[in-house]
Amino acid sequence: MRVALVDAGGANIGSVLFALQRLGVEATLTGDAQIIRDADRVILPGVSTAAMVMGRLRELDLVETLRNLERPLLGVCVGMQLLYERSEEGDVECLGLVPGKVAKLPVSSAIRIPHMGWNTLQPLRASSLSEGIEAGDRAYFVHSYAAPVTADCVLSSDHGVAFAAVVRRGRVSGAQFHPERSAKVGARLLQNFLERDLA
Repeated sequence: MRVALVDAGGANIGSVLFALQRLGVEATLTGDAQIIRDADRVILPGVSTAAMVMGRLRELDLVETLRNLERPLLGVCVGMQLLYERSEEGDVECLGLVPGKVAKLPVSSAIRIPHMGWNTLQPLRASSLSEGIEAGDRAYFVHSYAAPVTADCVLSSDHGVAFAAVVRRGRVSGAQFHPERSAKVGARLLQNFLERDLA
């Protein structure tokens, strides 16, 4: 299987590559549009701001490539947020592959932002992407902005407000948590993305 890891400049790229290697997959880190189009699976990581990662995609001339991709695509962390139409973080236009707007998590005296650490997952609908992940399983998050819980949401979590932890809309999927840092849950999500029919 050919797996392309989009070189979006995120600090988590190395750990995503290692997580895939643990599953027996040697992914290609690339900013080349043709390699991305030819891949069987494409992963868009991101650790930064929505504006910075979208800027990187524009520099590489990959925005339309990702918008028109015919292969399964998984966005991770900020990469998931970029799947939406817009992000409040810098008021930036994103890829528009999933309807909705990413917003800042609400601040209160009881809630610390950024949301950093392990949190529980709640299944909302059946999906081959989340097969084997149960209610109460935990994943590792680091983020200040989040996508809303909509019909595209497969798994949710809660940090002052419910938010989308995993989404899927056709061939497009996203994980707000870091699968590369989420032990068995993260490995299972990546394995499902690689092995299940997500066309």
